[in-house]
Amino acid sequence: MQPRIKGNYKFHDNGNIDDARFMTSEKRFRQRAGSLSPINKYKIGIALAVLALVILSGIFCYGLFTVQQKIASQSEEINKLNEHILDLERQISALTQAIQSSSSLPSVDLVELYLNVRDSIVVVQGVTIQRILTIFGPVIQYSTVQGSGFACNSTGRVVIVTNFHVIDQVQNLTVSLYNGDAFDAVVLGTDPYSDLAVLAISAPEAEIRPLTLGSSSSLRVGDFVVAIGNPLGLAGSMTTGIVSQLGRTIQEPTTGGYMIANVIQTSAPINPGNSGGPLLNSLGEVVGITTAIISGSQGVGLAIPSDTIRRELPYLVSKGTYDMHSWMGVGGIDVTPDIAKALNLTKTYGWLVTSVTSGGPAEKAGIKAGTKQVQVLGNTVIAGGDVIIALNGTRIRGGDDLSAYLEARTLPGQIVQVTILRENKEQTISLVLGKRPPPS
Repeated sequence: MQPRIKGNYKFHDNGNIDDARFMTSEKRFRQRAGSLSPINKYKIGIALAVLALVILSGIFCYGLFTVQQKIASQSEEINKLNEHILDLERQISALTQAIQSSSSLPSVDLVELYLNVRDSIVVVQGVTIQRILTIFGPVIQYSTVQGSGFACNSTGRVVIVTNFHVIDQVQNLTVSLYNGDAFDAVVLGTDPYSDLAVLAISAPEAEIRPLTLGSSSSLRVGDFVVAIGNPLGLAGSMTTGIVSQLGRTIQEPTTGGYMIANVIQTSAPINPGNSGGPLLNSLGEVVGITTAIISGSQGVGLAIPSDTIRRELPYLVSKGTYDMHSWMGVGGIDVTPDIAKALNLTKTYGWLVTSVTSGGPAEKAGIKAGTKQVQVLGNTVIAGGDVIIALNGTRIRGGDDLSAYLEARTLPGQIVQVTILRENKEQTISLVLGKRPPPS
């Protein structure tokens, strides 16, 4: 069968169709291309070159932008690393200063310190006698009392310093030295208010060496201290610790209800029998006299400051007593945040006056005590009284501050300016301090 042609299409037996028009167009394109002038070819070449350049420029710019982004990111990382390095350098500098500071502290040879002071520390011993009534009649009971003490020089005379409660109502007092020699002791003077007592013995001067009294006012929390004494009958025992806090107050049965001020709190282990022994600094100087432990506690020992000993020792040796304790004639409690809230006080510190001694300095100055009872967290508080917040411009945070200021910075007969809070209004009252009456 012959192919049949219709129009511009040609049909073949295999069923394929050739587009004659496309063939004709291709032929015409080739003819035109062949007929282009050299100038037109040159223009097309330039256009293609420009297009290629634009494309390459775009690729380059994109690559450059990407690189710049990476550089910026790395620069930021470098800045962060530099800041971290600076922070580490500051920390290293602080640690270096701390190491240099700690290395500048005086090194303590405890063995040498002990050898230098052991002959100055003594055992104080005596007997208490009690008459006990039984169904068989009266019975006399004897009990041995032991404590510690140390030699001290007052106005050229070597004496033994100990606690008042160690020798109170004790008979047949003896003082034993480190070498075992024992001597009868005579009481030269006592002050129950400071729990101090001074004894005299007839020991040869060559056998006993007085310790140096240091200044407790130079102590700081964290200072190294040593306690030596006779704990539980173990004579010559040494323990070490630090100054845990300063300016504490304590009350003992012998103080007649008054507080002992400016007490040193120490972590050096203190046990029964240590009472009266010295608390020493790293130089072997006496900065306190160990006096008590808080019942049921561990690591909470207390010592009378050496400044109190220095102040009272001449009086105790020459007069047998010390009667220069200032007295205001007030009783009270510390203001706490809970008390301040319950009483609507504008201050969260101070000493709330709950009682005033009739005829005492405070009553004469016009200080008022509270009269109404208020429950604060289950405790009864006498409210309505003045709140002492300052003495001579020095803030009084509570009873510890009040006792410490009166003991260390005033004398009987001195006029002090007492700043009080009365009905939430501050006012200042002049008060003439009295002399503390004997313990009741």
